Amino acid sequence: MIGPYVLPDDVFDALAAGAGGRPAVLLLLRARRSRNLLLLRRALDGPCGRAVEPAADLLAGVERVAPGAARSVIDGPAFGTWAARTLRDCPAHHGGGCAGRDLAALAVLAAVRAAHPARITVPVRDGRLALPGLGTVTGLGEAPEALVVVEAAAGAEGTPGTSAGNCRVRVRVLTAAGERVLPRDPSRPGHGWQPVAVLDARHRGLTLRLPLETAAPELPALETASAGPAAWQDLLRQAWELLVDNHPRRAEELAAGLNGIVPLPAPARGVASATSRHAFGTVLTSWPADPERLALTLLHEFQHSKLSALTDLVTLYEPGGSPRLYAPWRPDPRPPGGLLQGIYAHLGDLAFWQERSGSRHGPAQADAAWRLAQTRAHVERGLTEAASHVRLTALGTRFLERLARTVRDVDRGGTGAGGGSGGERLARAVARVQAGDEAVWRLRWAAADDAGTERLAALWRAGRPAGPLPAEDVRAATGAVAGPGPEFGRWAARQRGAERARPAREAANAVLAAPDRAQGWAELAAAAAEEDRPGADVLRTRTELVRALCVRLTARQPTTPPGTAPPGPPDPLALAAWLTDPAAEDGQKTGVSMSQNARSPLAKTSATG
Repeated sequence: MIGPYVLPDDVFDALAAGAGGRPAVLLLLRARRSRNLLLLRRALDGPCGRAVEPAADLLAGVERVAPGAARSVIDGPAFGTWAARTLRDCPAHHGGGCAGRDLAALAVLAAVRAAHPARITVPVRDGRLALPGLGTVTGLGEAPEALVVVEAAAGAEGTPGTSAGNCRVRVRVLTAAGERVLPRDPSRPGHGWQPVAVLDARHRGLTLRLPLETAAPELPALETASAGPAAWQDLLRQAWELLVDNHPRRAEELAAGLNGIVPLPAPARGVASATSRHAFGTVLTSWPADPERLALTLLHEFQHSKLSALTDLVTLYEPGGSPRLYAPWRPDPRPPGGLLQGIYAHLGDLAFWQERSGSRHGPAQADAAWRLAQTRAHVERGLTEAASHVRLTALGTRFLERLARTVRDVDRGGTGAGGGSGGERLARAVARVQAGDEAVWRLRWAAADDAGTERLAALWRAGRPAGPLPAEDVRAATGAVAGPGPEFGRWAARQRGAERARPAREAANAVLAAPDRAQGWAELAAAAAEEDRPGADVLRTRTELVRALCVRLTARQPTTPPGTAPPGPPDPLALAAWLTDPAAEDGQKTGVSMSQNARSPLAKTSATG
């Protein structure tokens, strides 16, 4: 199964454009399979080797009689995450809690699918024996492990089973307290047995079969009464019809590469979704509530899987550069790899909303057009950030240039914001929200250098040019990070119906009255950008510096002669314009070290960013 992989130029360019098609996905899948097998070899050769060996031997035995069953497990949702956990995070290599032992549960799945006889010991945790892809045995008490015996019917060995199990095998679970026998058809519930449901969607000749994975050891036990397998099945069927009808090429990709849905606990608001770079084709998501949201989630998250697999084969960027970057779709700073992942994943959103904005009518069309314009602006700003701050390789530059071409082509079909005054108004509203969001992000995460701010204050008081600005300092996020808050959310919502921003002069006066109010700076950044004021870029990309300088100058006014009125507080619009004085070199206007990448064709995409 292990082999070298050559990524043809046309496949690389097709993936960079956002799709790639079924052949590209199959190539990435084969390459990821080789990677997983190499990780298995590393686990066998490492400190967990003795714990891994029995399961690896069983997998090898299955591969000899039923290669497809072994491949389905190695390609499946749990194998890559098991390997990563074992090689990197195992807490007890030689103890009873060694993560290497969890491979036994996956080997059981392979044996069941192949109807291959097996006897292997599997860990039990909190009275539960989890068999990813099959189900969970409950009520096993204090037993630390169980012996799982797979017995095949005469002549059944090598017969492929279903995703959920194989009716031609008998599975026994033995502990010191006694024996459990799984149902003859493991896809059906039984006493103390909770099977993994398999969702099945078919439309126009394309089939999607996905286990609703609830038996992975690291997952919480979820209450599924309000969104059980039947509800997921109905939702997936509708989402699949939407995808096949409106995104046929991407539906072919999903049919080739998706391998499971992992249900997550519902967040307080919205939908939570994610992927693991180690689990190609697996989507983690809370209950999406409607088929459109599920379709969008599948498109978005599969983009992450594709890029993760692609970066196993090519290097898009080198270490170094800024470690914490602005991504307009996230409330927290992102590393270079996270920024590139977000840009690429939003290409799925872009395709989705482009189609919806052209096929909907009335308020639904207006909402889709807003989301399309906002998504495009997010991707464009992300491309600008990557070009300026990420040390791209030659392949990385080519990748983003091809991606940028896709973004530029979005409106050529006449969908989205469209032309005329309505389209212009929508573009202005999106630009306002994005400028305000970035300003709030800067105030939250970026710290102004005290010595640099004092130097600038002295130069301002002396009437001299600002010169080079202090270097950026973006703090790292720790723990869970919430969004910018309800005040910004209300302001952003109002922008969708606003004809224009608040006048910049009025916004500047409000900032002077309450310099610590982040929302005021958001409005000022948006207004300055819309009015094309000098210094608008600084108000947006170095907001923390303008605020710190404004506060410092207000607090420490120079002594005035008797009988002379003291000077008023510094005007933030004038300060921002001064900070972009032509006396400063281009690369220092915003304190950003500009690379040659920033002058690449990617710069063409920054019209709304």
